[in-house]
Amino acid sequence: MDAVWSWLVPTVVGLGLAALLLAGGVWALRRSRRSPKARQAAEAERTAAGVALVILDDAVAELDIEVELSGALYDGTAPDSLRRARMTAQHARDEAFEQYRALDDATHPDEIRRAATRIQTRADAARAVIARARADHAAWMDANVSATRQVAATRERAAALRVELGDPAALLAELEQRFDPREWAEAQRAAHEATRALDEADRQLRDAAERAGDPTRSALRPLSDAERQLRRAREAARAFENSARAVTDAARTVPDEIARAREALRQATALRGGLEPDAAARLGDEVREIEAALAQHETDAARLPSATAQAVMRLRDRLDQAVGDARTAQQRLHGARSALPGALRTADAVVLRAESAASHAGADARVRLASAQRELSTARDEADPVAALDAARRAMRHAEDAIALADYDRLGRR
Repeated sequence: MDAVWSWLVPTVVGLGLAALLLAGGVWALRRSRRSPKARQAAEAERTAAGVALVILDDAVAELDIEVELSGALYDGTAPDSLRRARMTAQHARDEAFEQYRALDDATHPDEIRRAATRIQTRADAARAVIARARADHAAWMDANVSATRQVAATRERAAALRVELGDPAALLAELEQRFDPREWAEAQRAAHEATRALDEADRQLRDAAERAGDPTRSALRPLSDAERQLRRAREAARAFENSARAVTDAARTVPDEIARAREALRQATALRGGLEPDAAARLGDEVREIEAALAQHETDAARLPSATAQAVMRLRDRLDQAVGDARTAQQRLHGARSALPGALRTADAVVLRAESAASHAGADARVRLASAQRELSTARDEADPVAALDAARRAMRHAEDAIALADYDRLGRR
């Protein structure tokens, strides 16, 4: 028996020490994978995946234009390789953005690296599909469409876009006279960008026309550059129209939104009688603060209608949180119906601004924009006014975040 114990005890001790060493090694490995260095490395891979996503998103946007042009110019006779590639790339982009959006500070660095690798692989594969489709389409055009015809068709579209844009100076002068510069700065920027892009497209088309008449030279590059400038001009013209309309719409509707906010404050004050003294006092303090803030914003409404509309929307949200469960279900429904039209208009205007800002920004801004667009769509489709109002408010917050992130990206590039 002593011999057994003399053999067993050292064995058990050795196994115990081995288990402790193994557990310590596992603990050290897990700790190293969550260390600041590991987190930094994972964040670098996440950033690289975001860059790949932005490149893919831009490629899909360009492909959208090419598909539209192909259908318009060639009467459906061109092969549908571009259309199929667009569907494939859009699906890959949307899924990759969802994967990217799910990566946050709580995600383990190992999972961030794995997800980043999947995103980059999928983005690269989608871009390869686009490249092959473009090559097929270019080969078809070389065989079936003359450069002279392409130049003429592109010139017609450039001329039509100039007519559509018109002279933005008159509208900008009206905006300048009525509103604070912060309200129409985006419209001014978009108008200038549209004009510059159209001028550059004309220059590229003149070069393409000269090359089209010379069989020893290719007109493909200036034609492609002209198409890119027309796309830029079209986006800027749309941004100009949307920005100008958003300001004038806000100027028309913000007085009604302020009046509805005051009515909501009166209803909140009436609820105090049914509350406990402490709760009634807290609600009274909050109502007075919101009333003071609303009065301050009202003085700026004529010159800053868009900013005032956003401020009123935030104050209505703050009031709803202050009232909490003091209202009946019917009162909440009535309040949501009152606030929803203005909330939808304001959220729509902010999302439009975010679309313009995020079009040249990084992946984080585009992810927030996608969230804003999704929430705005939910708000429009939701039958329940309370749920629709919540979605509209989330859309505005996401859009504001997208604008802030886009501004940060722009400052970082300077």
